[in-house]
Amino acid sequence: MAMQYDKVYTFIMSKLENELPSWLTYHNAKHTKYVIAAASHLANVENVAEKDKVLLKTAALFHDTGFLENHQKHEELSCKFARKYLPDYEYNEEQIELICSMIMATRLPQTPKEELGKYLCDADLYYLGTEQYQSYADNLYLEFKKTGFVRTKAEWQIKQADFLATHTYFTETAKKEREEEKQAVLRRIKASIKNIHTTSHKAPLTELIQDSVFILVGVVLASFALKAFLVPNHFFDGGVTGLSLLVHELYHFNLAIVIVLFNLPLIIISYFSVGKEFALKMFLSVILLGVALILVPDYALTKDKLLISIFGGVFLGTGVGLVMRAGTALDGIEVFALYTLKRTSFTITEIIMGINIFIFTIAALKFGVETALYSILTYFAATRSIDYVVEGLQAHTGVTIISGESEAIKYELVNKLGRGITVYKGERGFLPGKFEVSTDCDIIFTVISRLELRKLNNLVHDVDPKAFIFANTIKEASGGIIKRRHKH
Repeated sequence: MAMQYDKVYTFIMSKLENELPSWLTYHNAKHTKYVIAAASHLANVENVAEKDKVLLKTAALFHDTGFLENHQKHEELSCKFARKYLPDYEYNEEQIELICSMIMATRLPQTPKEELGKYLCDADLYYLGTEQYQSYADNLYLEFKKTGFVRTKAEWQIKQADFLATHTYFTETAKKEREEEKQAVLRRIKASIKNIHTTSHKAPLTELIQDSVFILVGVVLASFALKAFLVPNHFFDGGVTGLSLLVHELYHFNLAIVIVLFNLPLIIISYFSVGKEFALKMFLSVILLGVALILVPDYALTKDKLLISIFGGVFLGTGVGLVMRAGTALDGIEVFALYTLKRTSFTITEIIMGINIFIFTIAALKFGVETALYSILTYFAATRSIDYVVEGLQAHTGVTIISGESEAIKYELVNKLGRGITVYKGERGFLPGKFEVSTDCDIIFTVISRLELRKLNNLVHDVDPKAFIFANTIKEASGGIIKRRHKH
């Protein structure tokens, strides 16, 4: 018996036209008809045999039927529909499995295993190189926005550019007829992305207000820590603030003036090494801190040295961290470390540590070892508070993934998680008892926040449950001076 394509076409198309959700503005019956027509066109141009052409059109007919049940993993669901209905229309098991293989090949990133699969993959995305591209893309955007895959038009533009830049057609006809126009589409999208970035470089009003609030609250907390805990009890901190406290205790200069004077050269350095906006914010923050220190009177809330160390450090660190969240600094030690880094072989961490060792050594010699040790505890509490305020739940984690399904995982990470990736070439295998067995593989590395770790694990597990994943916290990145939200 011959395959009854016309009958199954009538049956499936009726289901697609009447049962698909209305919010599927792209993956609907119209799209299926387009893919069938494109597949037929490619098959005709390249003289595909009639029997194979029927199989190809059947795969095109069924390739999105999974949307009748669920928009997630629709390729697997489409195969389930094919296996359920095609036997009733004289398709044998071998033909159905070939059709399912073609359908699975359309899963992004496309991976056709047989020639017919290449025709279906190209037909599914044949619109990429047409004048109607924008219309199709707009419909796909509305659908993706409904499912939460994209949130804004700007985000959608970036995803389109990323996809088009990596997409390739498989058949010679598709390359000849569509590749040139597809590249023109990619150039237009890249130009629109560039326009978005150049016209929206100024911070919106809400962001300016938020930064101002962070700076004001941060200055108030820092001045409270100094005047209510550290200064009345002759305690110290690290960095420029610690140096200012040391000079204040040794020579009884006004602390507000000392802090401002010590930070002024570092503000000038930051103007050239970091940026104008950073330097301006830092100048305003330091001046506000100086004013606050003049207005707030000395009042020791407690004489307990442990409480002074811990809570003085926590309040000071929280204040400094909030100012850093606004994209600047209240203590210029990192700026100084960066400036020195460019002229020595020491790292930023070593430079800051050296300065702090000097401060705490002088404190120990002049005010006693006990005071110096408690001051070190203050510095530690302040540092931990800064880390928590600046990074909080957004602390970054480096994740390495080793899997035999690396192509699919790369697509998931870039297009669903929205993360950039780095790929190393390696070998996997070398198991106990099978040391001689190994295969080439891509080792994927990406950087995510802690909140995204579970989502990443789920995405990878859906693709390859046996994938090897390990993560590590990123402590320090080369090229930066402080962790901040903005680029300057």
